[in-house]
Amino acid sequence: MSVLMWCCVKGGARANINASRLKSQDGFHHTLREDLFLFPQGVHPVSTAGLDGEKFFDHNDRKERVVILGSGWAGYSFAKDLDPEKYERIVISPRSYFVFTPLLASTAVGTLEFRTVLEPIRRLNHGIGFHQGWAQDIDFANKTIRVEANANADSASKAVVPIGQGGQLNQATARGALFDVPYDKLVIACGAYSQTFGIEGVREHANFLRDVGDARRIRLRILSLFEQCAYPKGSGTLTDEDRANLLHFAIVGGGPTGIEFASELHDLIHDDLSKMYPDLLKFVRITVYDVSPKVLPMFDQALSKYAMDAFKRQKIEIRTQHNIERVRLADGKLGSEHGELKLKIKQYGDKEVGAGLVVWSTGLMANPLIKQLASKDFAVPISPEDRAEARRPKAKLATDARTGGILVDEHFRVRIEPQAAEAAKGSEVVPTSGSNSLLRDVFVLGDAAVIESQRTLPKTAQVAAQQATYLAKVLNKANEGVVDVKNAPGFKFRNWGVMTYLGSWKAIHQGPRDELRGWAAWVLWRSAYLAKSMSLRNKFLVPVYWLVSWIFGRGISRF
Repeated sequence: MSVLMWCCVKGGARANINASRLKSQDGFHHTLREDLFLFPQGVHPVSTAGLDGEKFFDHNDRKERVVILGSGWAGYSFAKDLDPEKYERIVISPRSYFVFTPLLASTAVGTLEFRTVLEPIRRLNHGIGFHQGWAQDIDFANKTIRVEANANADSASKAVVPIGQGGQLNQATARGALFDVPYDKLVIACGAYSQTFGIEGVREHANFLRDVGDARRIRLRILSLFEQCAYPKGSGTLTDEDRANLLHFAIVGGGPTGIEFASELHDLIHDDLSKMYPDLLKFVRITVYDVSPKVLPMFDQALSKYAMDAFKRQKIEIRTQHNIERVRLADGKLGSEHGELKLKIKQYGDKEVGAGLVVWSTGLMANPLIKQLASKDFAVPISPEDRAEARRPKAKLATDARTGGILVDEHFRVRIEPQAAEAAKGSEVVPTSGSNSLLRDVFVLGDAAVIESQRTLPKTAQVAAQQATYLAKVLNKANEGVVDVKNAPGFKFRNWGVMTYLGSWKAIHQGPRDELRGWAAWVLWRSAYLAKSMSLRNKFLVPVYWLVSWIFGRGISRF
């Protein structure tokens, strides 16, 4: 994580979505990240009115409307910083809250309660507008967004959603009324989502740590495993071998998210569960698997070795250069009743490793909405007289070949592909001096954006939040409704460094000019998280729960 505590290694979704599973055209299975927007198919009546029945637009003396897709680090930070006196702000997101992702691992083990990492969207200053739903599509020509309502449940925090042919939801999964939301300016900040690299069984059986729903399920599973293994011997339940398998906690991914979860889990077991289940400690194992030669590759060799040595002292096993090939339920009652999992690892041949919990924390892939927008030609109006579909030239968004993200300039304006630029000049596309042109009034932030001149920026919360603050400041300088984006200084990322918790009140921090390790880094780690909590409420609650956990122990109730 970073010093200003924005690291989501991305390590972050994610918002996971209920009701199921993801599968792309290439056959790979994926899981959603924090601000995912899918686009269900299905025929619904479409209304241009608001959810309360009022028209969205009142053209008489109104503020310019800025619609923000996403409630993650980029979307929430931008909405928070944008001047409500100058703009009408509308956030569209399948979840009704922002998640402070760096502290999710702490909530998963009971150090913090879930509410301490959540910020309700509607509590943002000056009465922000909000629609809970999925962005289905965007009509750039008419400046409208097609949205599917999702107010019945925050399903973005619950598991995975199936993607049908072409990257869209199957028609059978579509639900909720469709409506159109017009905009004057659009900010796309819908994030990315985790991928499973097509590995069999991961989407069905692994747990992810992208949203508060994930943390809740992980906490319940940990406590359930200890209770199952605590039944007396000879009661016809579990053998010692079964207990050893069920109390094996496997974390896949050696980035900050995986390492911090392993550290927090160690603290939970060592500080709290060891006193309640002393006879089970001999069965407990925590293992971190990673395909790379070392964990925490963003740190220098000395700090990475310090982390490895700290884990060795805590008896946390590190298995680098290990390739997971399959995750499945164990045979018989161990799988069906107790949920034991079997991991097939390439380096072990046919031998499978048993585990009671698998936490998956690996790489990112482009959001399905971004894939949808990048794959289609869209109509560009030239003039009010030429708005008939047949007379509109077509344009296409420019994307990064490696990541699939949308290419933007240093002001986060969206580029269109060179072959579409000439036909689009003089319309909603702004010509530039380069070979590409820019789509007017549309900006992309966070994981969905790739800055042409800064393609190596990491996909972290630190970067996303800085981008959001920059764009909000640029738009806030509007003079009588005119925003001079072109002449504003371009975005420059300020690297505050990265840091990771290692358990037992120790951490590591690597900045541009210095580094810390041990207890001093742990103090900085906690101070930075506390300082960057978004609201005064959570700035108060977080240290209170830290103190409560230290004095009375972590929360271990299951409900």
